[in-house]
Amino acid sequence: MKEFLMVFRSEGMGDYRPTPEEMEAVDKEWNNWFGSIAAQGKLGGGHRPGFEGKTIHPGNVITDGPYAEVKEILMGTTVLKVDTMEEALEIAKGCPILNVGGTVEVRDIIMMNA
Repeated sequence: MKEFLMVFRSEGMGDYRPTPEEMEAVDKEWNNWFGSIAAQGKLGGGHRPGFEGKTIHPGNVITDGPYAEVKEILMGTTVLKVDTMEEALEIAKGCPILNVGGTVEVRDIIMMNA
């Protein structure tokens, strides 16, 4: 079995602030999607980044924010445990972020020896 990383990106919501009911519906959609992956034994874990970040550039120059110059923001990552890229892509096609104009990048993971 291989591992593939799904990277979720979206443009910011601007001034839009969803109602509690809308947030509940979105959370349910994500929970159902993740639950279906977990039920198949293919979920390897994931994370959602916080709101603070810094980037270190060559010469040890530190700037605020990881991607201040781009309009897309990193929404989170998840590891899939599947056999092929095609299987990972099929799972990614069901991601709720696609319903709101976001993207899912699927990458193979190269295991590093410590």
